[in-house]
Amino acid sequence: MKKLFLLRHAKSSWDDASLPDHDRPLSDRGRAAAPRIGAYMRGAGYLPDLVLCSTATRTRQTLDAVLSELEVEPAIEFHEDLYLAAPSEMLDFVTSVPDTVEVMLLVGHNPGTGMLAAALSGDGLPERMDLMRAKFPTTGLAIIELSVDRWKDTIGGCGTLKEFVRPRDLP
Repeated sequence: MKKLFLLRHAKSSWDDASLPDHDRPLSDRGRAAAPRIGAYMRGAGYLPDLVLCSTATRTRQTLDAVLSELEVEPAIEFHEDLYLAAPSEMLDFVTSVPDTVEVMLLVGHNPGTGMLAAALSGDGLPERMDLMRAKFPTTGLAIIELSVDRWKDTIGGCGTLKEFVRPRDLP
C-alpha cells in the first residue's frame, strides 16, 4: 500500500503586482501556516520518502517551511510542469514514481491539487471528504492511502482519505 500526501501551497502574497504569478512569495499568513502543517506531519508520523514540488516560489517556500519541522531529508524533485498542473498531469507524475518509494508528498496548486485528492479518494471519513471536496484551502493537506503496490497502478477512486487537515484545524 502506497501513501500519497497532497499539499496545496501556503497563502501567497499579492503585495507586488509587478511579479509574475510564478514568482509570488508567501504572505505572512502563509509563512506562519506552513511550519504548523510540518509540525503536525511530524507529530502524526507523516514522513515522505520523496517530494515532488512545483517550481513556483510559493510552493518552494511552503516546502522549505514544512521540511524545517519534519526533521527528515526526503529526496526532492522540482518540476516546472507541476506549476498550475491539471489533475491528470499531476497523476502522471504520481504514476511515474519508482516503486521503491513508499510515501510521497506532492506540493502543488489549486484547482489541480484538490481535484486530484477528490478523484483519488474513493473512501474515507464522510465529514473530511465533504470538507475537502467543498474547498481545498491554502496549506490544506490530504493524507491518502492508495490500495496499490505500484505507483503506476494508481487510478481514480483507489485511495482512502485518512485525513484532511487545514491550518485552522490545528492549535
